[in-house]
Amino acid sequence: MFTQIVVWLNALANALGRVLLAPVGWMPGWLSATLVGAVTGVLMIIVFKHTSNQQAIKRTRNRIKANMLALSLFKENLWVSFRCQGRLLASAGMLLWYSLVPMAVLTVPMILILGQLALWYQVRPLDVGEPSVVTVMLSDAEPEAVDKIELASTDGAKVVTGPVRVPSKQMVCWELEPTTVGMQQLDFVVGDKTYTKELSVGDVFQPTSIKRPALLFGDVVLHPRETPFAADSTVQSIEVTYPDRSSWTSGTNYWMVYWFLISMVAAFAAKPFLNVNL
Repeated sequence: MFTQIVVWLNALANALGRVLLAPVGWMPGWLSATLVGAVTGVLMIIVFKHTSNQQAIKRTRNRIKANMLALSLFKENLWVSFRCQGRLLASAGMLLWYSLVPMAVLTVPMILILGQLALWYQVRPLDVGEPSVVTVMLSDAEPEAVDKIELASTDGAKVVTGPVRVPSKQMVCWELEPTTVGMQQLDFVVGDKTYTKELSVGDVFQPTSIKRPALLFGDVVLHPRETPFAADSTVQSIEVTYPDRSSWTSGTNYWMVYWFLISMVAAFAAKPFLNVNL
């Protein structure tokens, strides 16, 4: 049930992402990553303001300031120092408690946003003629499918090697070379059924789906773009190897660090203007 809810949320995130993230394809990677991080940080601080108990946080902050002042004024009084330190510890715990609700509210949107950003920054599309391995995982319930599955002819790529069939793992692999720029489609045939997978080709920024996943919670969270295969499907997943994107701001894995830093800087910069207590 939770997995299906994620599938529905991914469908909504994909629809919004196609519109809201379309400008990413027109900008340099560092610029789009910076703008996305800044906008996300401001949105996070706005959500925090409206989902947290701002008055309680303000009172707790004031108590922390008072106890810090008391520590400075009565540092020679051991009893007062211990009491102030205890109050500081309790106040820190209360701030954490007050942040639980807004953090819970932000968790799902942040996961969806990161899933959409990963489509743009985690890997880059293939170049024309650049080899890639496509791996199809098949259902254990249909062991004969390993020998039956075929890659239908496609104008977007040519087969270099394969199929390589591994019955012990219910896995079949092909090495392909793209021949046409753009979003291509790979068609795999088992009997009278056809299973598809996107293939992203070109030297521009465009969303790139590494894997069409099985209907498993972790897979659908990490690979949101393509509809997952049903639990009883003969094909359980199709994965394409894409090259890493090289950049300190919008490259493979680095984009997450950069996004986090920019969003935090933007959130704290916007805090006084939005009158938010943290």
